[in-house]
Amino acid sequence: MTNKVEICGVNTSTLPILSKSEKEELFREIKNGNKAARDTFIKGNLRLVLSVIQRFSNRGENPDDLFQVGCIGLIKAIDNFDTEVGVQFSTYAVPMIIGEVRRFLRDEGPIRVSRSLKDTAYKAMRAKERYTNTYCREPTIAEISDMLGIPKEEIVMALDAIAAPISLFEPIYHDGGEAIYVMDQVKDTKNTDANWLESIALDEAMKRLSDREKHILNLRFFCGKTQMEVANDIGISQAQVSRLEKSALKQLRKYV
Repeated sequence: MTNKVEICGVNTSTLPILSKSEKEELFREIKNGNKAARDTFIKGNLRLVLSVIQRFSNRGENPDDLFQVGCIGLIKAIDNFDTEVGVQFSTYAVPMIIGEVRRFLRDEGPIRVSRSLKDTAYKAMRAKERYTNTYCREPTIAEISDMLGIPKEEIVMALDAIAAPISLFEPIYHDGGEAIYVMDQVKDTKNTDANWLESIALDEAMKRLSDREKHILNLRFFCGKTQMEVANDIGISQAQVSRLEKSALKQLRKYV
């Protein structure tokens, strides 16, 4: 974004800079309904929009989109600014532009995230920025939690929620030959085809056992109980449990 000279058809290198007296004069004209003065004032403050959207350059958003949204915030600031308040226009406009951009990012993200979660994330990011500027280091999650009075788990969840998703086809390494993509590094060692088929075969084999045999195997291998504990649970001897267990396992091996 910082190297982009033209945004939305506007050559940013030629944007004008208004002096304080020019701004005051234009605002008087704007209050009198002069549309040409309003257009001139907007154009003279587009550099302000550019400086604000630089803060959001790491979000992966199209700079043209951010610029247009920032211009909406600028226009709202112009329409609502009160010259009698005694503050500079930029002081009033910057929060308006930032707010408009944040609403856009919150509502138009690739993944829908609740407003409360996004608000928590933005609070955490602002706290992180303040802390870094003060202490010249980034704060830990625990320190952000203490500053905001929000549980650490909620902060982690909120920051993860607004993180931009990564495409499986995003290249992560290129040595001049064939690129390695994110999908090449993603591997599920648990839910493989072999394990999936074995699970289906085991389920089918279990259906052929009696209810007592199923119960014994469940207590032994899923609940981790000993044969003596199983015997006490179902009211038979340990020898009977051993015999039924062996018979059930033999049946399973036969069908699997």
